[in-house]
Amino acid sequence: MQPIIETKQLTHIYSEGTPFQRAALNAVDFTAYRGEYLGIIGHTGSGKSTLIQHLNGLLKPTSGQVLYEGQDIWSDPKLTRQTRFNVGLVFQYPEYQLFEETVYKDIAFGPGNMGLAADEIDARVRRAAAFVGLKEDLLDKSPFELSGGQKRRVAIAGVIAMEPKVLILDEPTAGLDPVGVESVLSNIRDYHLAHNATIILVSHSMEEVARSVDRLVVVNDGSIPFQGTPAQVFRHGQELEDMGLGVPQMTRVFNRLRAMGANIDGSVYTVEQARAAILRAKGVG
Repeated sequence: MQPIIETKQLTHIYSEGTPFQRAALNAVDFTAYRGEYLGIIGHTGSGKSTLIQHLNGLLKPTSGQVLYEGQDIWSDPKLTRQTRFNVGLVFQYPEYQLFEETVYKDIAFGPGNMGLAADEIDARVRRAAAFVGLKEDLLDKSPFELSGGQKRRVAIAGVIAMEPKVLILDEPTAGLDPVGVESVLSNIRDYHLAHNATIILVSHSMEEVARSVDRLVVVNDGSIPFQGTPAQVFRHGQELEDMGLGVPQMTRVFNRLRAMGANIDGSVYTVEQARAAILRAKGVG
């Protein structure tokens, strides 16, 4: 797989040179590959939010590099600006960042800053709205008249409208009910498939990342202790527990069954995998 965005020995120190100095990232080497669906997990204060804010140039490294398609994004101001369009970042609770008079104008804000023609901006607004399930009759409404879930969709559409090659989402389902969670995750999957975009999903929910991503990166105390497929990462159950993360409920159940002597596959982290493992154990299928 071809890397699209990388960090090399990335270090970030907040309040450097003051009594409040704190290292949030310590010589982190991170890679996201073109077209992959990547998850980042870590407890509050682990450094994961600091990491993702470096990936589109919102934060500048204290030392080390951030590379987009092999180029240091801080080597030229034009590269820094272009990276912010190519690497879209949706913050946690993005609905609080809505500010325009209408839904249409809010979604159009990013494409407008890209200097696109009016007809291209219009096309992107309508495509992005469709991706996130917003009906066209909502485009002329004030975003502040919408429900919480609809506001979340507007905010995500505003980033999608820039059609970034890398889409980073920081806890995009926080505070949503189960229907809203599934709707947002479905919208993200649709964008991933339609654009072959790299998706980076930051989440506290082990179940959420387990059923969504191809690969997981664990951030803890400003470093990356391990990474790999969900099955590989969730084998580090005790280490994850020690970091305050835990494992998906299905993994916990199957680990307990194995500890009780059941001859059953331990690499289980979704309901679908659990069903298949049980059927195999029973000699069905």
